[in-house]
Amino acid sequence: MTIAPELEAHILRYYHVEKWRTGTIARQLRVHHGTVRRVLAQAGLPRTGGVQRPSQLDPYLPFIGQTLEKFPTLTASRLYAMVRERGYGGGPDHFRHLISLHRPRPKAEAFLRLRTLAGEQGQVDWAHFGHLEIGRARRPLMAFVLVLSWSRRIFLRFFLDARMENFLRGHVGAFAAWQGLPRVLLYDNLKSAVLERQNDAIRFHPTLLAFAGHYRFEPRPVAVARGNEKGRVERAIRYARESFFAARSFADLDDLNAQAQAWCDGQAADRPCPEERSISVREAFAREQPRLLALPENPYPTDEHLTVTAGKTPYVRFDLNDYSIPHTYVRRLLTVRADPSRVRVLDGGEVLADHPRSYDSRDQIEDPAHIKTLIERKREARHHRGQNHLAQVAPASRDLLLSAAERGANLGTITSGLLRLLDRYGASELQAAIVEALAGGVPHPNAVRLALERRREARHEAPPVATCLPPHVKDKDAPVQPHRLDTYDTLTGEDDEQS
Repeated sequence: MTIAPELEAHILRYYHVEKWRTGTIARQLRVHHGTVRRVLAQAGLPRTGGVQRPSQLDPYLPFIGQTLEKFPTLTASRLYAMVRERGYGGGPDHFRHLISLHRPRPKAEAFLRLRTLAGEQGQVDWAHFGHLEIGRARRPLMAFVLVLSWSRRIFLRFFLDARMENFLRGHVGAFAAWQGLPRVLLYDNLKSAVLERQNDAIRFHPTLLAFAGHYRFEPRPVAVARGNEKGRVERAIRYARESFFAARSFADLDDLNAQAQAWCDGQAADRPCPEERSISVREAFAREQPRLLALPENPYPTDEHLTVTAGKTPYVRFDLNDYSIPHTYVRRLLTVRADPSRVRVLDGGEVLADHPRSYDSRDQIEDPAHIKTLIERKREARHHRGQNHLAQVAPASRDLLLSAAERGANLGTITSGLLRLLDRYGASELQAAIVEALAGGVPHPNAVRLALERRREARHEAPPVATCLPPHVKDKDAPVQPHRLDTYDTLTGEDDEQS
């Protein structure tokens, strides 16, 4: 922070002429004592104030200086333990303050201004803009930023994560918006770009290499901890935070991206170009665009591709949600291909399901046809099991169901009615009643019920009462396999031998 020349003159005069202490000058001029010390240090004159009092630390300063010169990042607490072992008797707080005054400061580094040619270079980075609450899900709001180094044209697009597919979608969107791309793209050491790095040995992400080969550009990572090498995209991110995102309201992600595109084409494009202040970014981009590389005929595919396993239920899990599939494909390995708006489930080249994509969590996205088909299949299976049971205990039920089917009757309703009569009257009575109904030419449960009632009244029996027993009572009537008795004979024989 700079101060007025008059204030600086007052500080120097009070210190050297009036012999005021640093604290007195700061208090009287109402400035920070650090500002006073900085002005005195910048003046370069010898100190003529009071003599500094000796300190307990003075005998240990040579040892501390040698240690810090060899280990500049050694903590004050470790240094304190070392000098305590050598006889220092001061407290840790005062020692920590003194060490901060004697610790060597790194030298300020000067940087060259980096200039590039038009169409030569672009810089890429992710930026985190908080989170979005979508239903039960809390997803990160990530901004993909690509800026042309010469014209400073900005491309800004928001995504709900920083996966490789969204990383590539950001590139494709920028290339399409600019109708071209630079020859070199600079990256920070992102996992989407660099998988491993040992000094100058770099292992790029294979997907990024394939993407770069498709568009014919050179991916180039900056040096580790050298953010100044991609300062243009860093400034573009800061500009987007302050000029676009601050205090902005939006309905959803699509609305936010529409506003971001309008901002890039409007306010961000109309600002002065840093490389040539006499023109705007829009005019600079108009000069740079013809120098960009041409786009290939086909864009690079950016769909998410995932192999999933369908369990016992007709759903596959993808990105925190379940998507329905035909019930005939359960217990199989399937493939999910997804873009930002649709999710498709495939079996080889066959598309089994096509759903709108959900960014919620634990949501079930269903095709009504899938669920309806499964319900009908379950009903048919239940009716089939009932018909088999009737055929075993009352063989005449086959002829009754066949006659009912020829008349177009509902076999499910008839089967359910006959099963209820079987529970009330028993198998032998039901068989006799069905034979009587067929003989009368009426293949219907009502005729069977009337025949059963006539036979009951002829025997002078009370009408049966339907009882609904809980499952644990029904389980008591389950058949129990008797234990083998010859094992007891074996035990008896052993007892005789021991006696």
